[in-house]
Amino acid sequence: MVLTMHSTILGWIIIGLIAGWLSGKITRGGGFGIIADLFLGLIGAVIGGWIFRLLGIYFLGFIGSLAAATVGAVILVAVARTFAHSGRW
Repeated sequence: MVLTMHSTILGWIIIGLIAGWLSGKITRGGGFGIIADLFLGLIGAVIGGWIFRLLGIYFLGFIGSLAAATVGAVILVAVARTFAHSGRW
C-alpha cells in the first residue's frame, strides 16, 4: 500500500481527534467541552509525538500513534485547564 501525504495527514487528524476525546475523559475537572478537547487533541498529537521521540520511545502502528497522541493531548489539556482556572486566559 502506498501512503500519500493526504492519507498520512488524514490519519494524524483522526488519531488526534480520538486522542482529544480520550484526554477529555482522562483528565478531571471543569472541561472545555468536546470541540475544544478535540482541537487540543490535534495539537497534543504533535506534542506527544515530539515528546516520545525526545525520550527515544518509538511505537509503530495505530495503537502506538494513539498512545503518543493521547499522552500529548492529556498534557496539553491539563496545562490549558491550569491556565484557564487561574484566570490568566
